[in-house]
Amino acid sequence: MKKKEVRYFTDFTDDFEESARQDFVLPEDYRWVRKSLPARFLSAVIYGLALFLSWFYCRLSLHLKVRGRKKLKSASGGVFIFANHTQPVGDVFIPAHAVFPRRIYVVVSAANYGIPVIGKILPYLGALPVADSLSGIKKLNDAVKTRISEGRPVVIYPEAHVWKYYTGIRPFPDSSFRFPVKEGVPSFAMTVTYRKSKVFRKPVTEVFLDGPFSGEGDGIREKTADLCGKVRDAMVERSKNSDFEYVEYRKK
Repeated sequence: MKKKEVRYFTDFTDDFEESARQDFVLPEDYRWVRKSLPARFLSAVIYGLALFLSWFYCRLSLHLKVRGRKKLKSASGGVFIFANHTQPVGDVFIPAHAVFPRRIYVVVSAANYGIPVIGKILPYLGALPVADSLSGIKKLNDAVKTRISEGRPVVIYPEAHVWKYYTGIRPFPDSSFRFPVKEGVPSFAMTVTYRKSKVFRKPVTEVFLDGPFSGEGDGIREKTADLCGKVRDAMVERSKNSDFEYVEYRKK
């Protein structure tokens, strides 16, 4: 039997997964929304092909099961989905399969664009990179608004860093929850859990969708904090379904 991997951390913001070019910076002329006919056609082809091929990865490697898809039917327009970040590769595809047949867009770190080959196709997969500059932040906000207005689900990983197979919910700020509050659209929690398999060495990846949630309060700040709390509570409760630590995390 393979010995369990143990990872040591000092803080919940530790980053265990680093790309080939971790310091990658988006070019000034980067386009978050590509509207030309060739770009849209290429995006549809690449997204469809990636979805098809990733089905085998999600089924055969992650043993993926999704619970609660029907809850998304209560919101026909654009929605935000907040998820825990536990798969370096799988988190690119898990939400796409969880909400299929709706197409998703995902807010990601710009460091992902430094990965050879994959970084080049991320724009066509629906990635919305976080920028450092004020102009870049504005363009990201505009892109998120555009996708929501098109009725698309936008996926956000508020924990920011990937902790492979982590079974808990790490603390995260409420900053990203301003998006749904300002846009006035519902939010859902997507919690990835891990159960011991009776057949395979790797655990069964079981995903739960909960919601819709909305923020309550007198202003944007109160509504944002309230929404963040509701989503976090749902994720913490669902995380209790995990019963197997494939990777163990120990605080130094």
